[in-house]
Amino acid sequence: MTHDLPHLLAFADTLADAARSAILPYFRAPHTIESKGAVFDPVTEADKGAERAMRALIEAAFPDHGILGEEFGEKPSKSGYQWVLDPIDGTRAFISGLPLWGVLIGLSYEGKPIAGIMDQPYLEERYRGWNDGAELVSRAGRRALKTRACAGLREATLSTTDPYILRGDDGHAFTRVREQVKLTRYGYDCYAYAMVAAGTMDCVIESGLKPFDICALIPIIAGAGGGVCAWDGDDASLGGRVLAYGDARVRDEALSELR
Repeated sequence: MTHDLPHLLAFADTLADAARSAILPYFRAPHTIESKGAVFDPVTEADKGAERAMRALIEAAFPDHGILGEEFGEKPSKSGYQWVLDPIDGTRAFISGLPLWGVLIGLSYEGKPIAGIMDQPYLEERYRGWNDGAELVSRAGRRALKTRACAGLREATLSTTDPYILRGDDGHAFTRVREQVKLTRYGYDCYAYAMVAAGTMDCVIESGLKPFDICALIPIIAGAGGGVCAWDGDDASLGGRVLAYGDARVRDEALSELR
């Protein structure tokens, strides 16, 4: 199957622009915050408004495409294409006024991610990827993204959003990796994955992810020369336990510890 990726990525940019317009009026401004569960799981009108805007554009332009969104669920695909949307990945950072959240827009075909965007509206940074290429579009212009070489965990910078989410065996596995690396940073949600693609960090380890947390990020990191896999080395597009890496040597050592 040949995909018209330039056209589809241009449309993804349109979605990202719409999400920016819906979200930015709420950032660092008073707004209502709700919780989706007994354990604090925040959602705001910015999340909902951005997903509504993106879904409306998709349904108008590609009525046969499926949609999977964090806030409003799934619309089945009639074409094999599915847009996977997380309107604000990092809502906890968003409500804290930290610019380390992002809009995730992924496109899959028959379950395989083929294109993705991570947009940071406040910083005006847009990370775009399509498996064999990736780029950053920002106020400074447009540049290709490339992961950096890293000989192994001893030289690596590692990230996870919140180590306290990694409990039991998952927590022990993460600790084994953390004890091997040079530097560990916390609290960056999707932004850490973008930094792997940009070549300033080396790996991200998380568990409990949903498809909309990771689908958009896979083509960005793969297009920059790295990869994303599950802790057993298999496909990570459905989420769960995820390892993102810039250099295969880091992947191999990390998987050995995670297993």
